[in-house]
Amino acid sequence: MSKAILAISFGTAYPETRKKTIEAIENALAAAFPERKLYTAWTSGMILRKLKKLGEETVDTLDEALARMEHDGVTDVLAQPTFLQTGYEMRLVRETLTAWKDRFKRISLGKVLLAGEADLQVMAQTMKTNFAAIVEDEALVLMGHGSAEANFYPYERLMEAFRRNGRENFCVGTVEFEPGIEPVLELIRTRNPRRTYLAPLMIVAGDHAINDMAGEEPDSWKNRIAALGTKTECILRGLGEYPEVRALFVSHARDAEQL
Repeated sequence: MSKAILAISFGTAYPETRKKTIEAIENALAAAFPERKLYTAWTSGMILRKLKKLGEETVDTLDEALARMEHDGVTDVLAQPTFLQTGYEMRLVRETLTAWKDRFKRISLGKVLLAGEADLQVMAQTMKTNFAAIVEDEALVLMGHGSAEANFYPYERLMEAFRRNGRENFCVGTVEFEPGIEPVLELIRTRNPRRTYLAPLMIVAGDHAINDMAGEEPDSWKNRIAALGTKTECILRGLGEYPEVRALFVSHARDAEQL
């Protein structure tokens, strides 16, 4: 039986963060499953069209990757998404894999990064460890994306996990959908930190992190938070850069393989 592991990502048009995040996760999956050939797919048609228009190297769509594996004689597919949470992209992945399931002997699908309470605890500890230098009169703000279709909404639960870990000065907001930026602004108003660090709670530090979070426009998160009287500092580090995050994706893939 020819086996493959398929890393499924949303994608990014920023090559520097791609290498540090998406490709780092792919490399971790390839190293963890040496008996499986690595294939990759991106789900964002917008990003793939942009790269093609720029004449840059593109990645297969999910259908293209599955067709490539079928052509190569793969019969056992272990698909691991690199999404933060369940939502629209994950629904499309499930629908596509279902449409292809009869063309392979086996297709297994791993969970997203934050699929349950245990994952949230890992993430809370990861942030606590990596931002250990942030002291009590400072704050950490994490910008998530948000989703209109999530069946497990992680942001408020992650803040609860921060509180359980003694990090009441860590907060999460979203650039799209609920809860938005308001929990972040409320934390800044309440705690009045002397300095606030901002970092993306996203797999890549792409457009949202560079522009919506750290941009120079008055409505960027950096400037809206600074307007409340705290100094701001942005850390453009996608979640894919954290070894703990890559290890969690590998763990989800191992769980799916054993089902």
